[in-house]
Amino acid sequence: MRLASYNVENLFDRAKVMNLDTWSEGRPVLERFAALQALLGEITYSASQKQRMAELMIELGLERSDQGPFVVLRRNRGKLLHRPKGGGIEIVANGRADWAGALELRTEPIDENAMRNTARVMSDLQADVLGIIEAEHRPGLAMFNAKIIAAIGGRQFQHIMLIDGNDDRGIDVGIMTRAGYSIGIMRSHVDDWLPNGAPIFSRDCPEFFVTTPQGKEIVILVNHFKSKGYGTKRAADARRKAQAQRVKEIYEGLVAEGHDQVAVIGDLNDVPDSAPLRPLIADTDLKDVFTHPTFDDGGYPGTFGLCNAANKIDYILLSPRLFEQVRCGGVWRKGMWPGSRPRRWETYAEVRTSHDAASDHAAIWVDINLTGSLQEQGWGR
Repeated sequence: MRLASYNVENLFDRAKVMNLDTWSEGRPVLERFAALQALLGEITYSASQKQRMAELMIELGLERSDQGPFVVLRRNRGKLLHRPKGGGIEIVANGRADWAGALELRTEPIDENAMRNTARVMSDLQADVLGIIEAEHRPGLAMFNAKIIAAIGGRQFQHIMLIDGNDDRGIDVGIMTRAGYSIGIMRSHVDDWLPNGAPIFSRDCPEFFVTTPQGKEIVILVNHFKSKGYGTKRAADARRKAQAQRVKEIYEGLVAEGHDQVAVIGDLNDVPDSAPLRPLIADTDLKDVFTHPTFDDGGYPGTFGLCNAANKIDYILLSPRLFEQVRCGGVWRKGMWPGSRPRRWETYAEVRTSHDAASDHAAIWVDINLTGSLQEQGWGR
């Protein structure tokens, strides 16, 4: 069985702010969006909160219209604000119950070349089970499989599962499998909570119970931890640590139930020796496929950007039983922008500029022989 994980960074549409040339340009927008969204959700609005809402709206380009360059304020019922003719914004609602609507990030279509290169990666991986990070929703993922992968002559997947998580930007995690690899039970963790009442998982940590053609059952936990992108470092680190701790608990619960073939995969947004990931990587018996003697990292230790060691943020972590059955593994970078001085790796001919890249992330994969460990079959003797 080939198991893979790939952060596709959306398939059809992506928040416009995420398409800016540098993260430093987009970060202030996302921080203001998050701050305004939190304030708008308050039960009652104090005078100081109203003032801060107005300031954030102006900074987000909403002073004259409900549509800014990167965000949209949708007002369906009630009255939230007044725009005086002389300029500025006045918040007239006294709380969330006074109006109905939402603050949303504006999206724009993904570049066609980038979309097709994403399809090439997903097809060329030849994965039997593929964890998908940052897909918009299941209908979009299914359409991508049926239309775009088919259009480039790729082999389509038979089973697709994804449900909406906690991220309102349309960043979800899911799974795609080939014929013979059926998806059975699925358990969601969108409602696992922190002590402060916030959800633990930025997206979700779904458990997918996959049955292989050999009748083996494997449990796949797909994750996308809190990014370092916006908010304070302290808060982001604490959120990732809480997520790592909760995944540890879920994994150890599965082992206690008798499941010895478990994989934790996805974008964990931190390096292996980081303090936030310690509960999951150092304090469990899960093993990172990058540490397997047969794993080929292609000459670069990372999985994001230019793939330096500080950018090793994508993972396939295996239970001991699965790890002992690993035959080989590697990193697929042909859809990534390789840099220009020098070009670091071979790409598809269609990746002519950074905008043609399928994703800023590499895909990672591992081949697992489910008929028994290599030692049981005489390998390594």
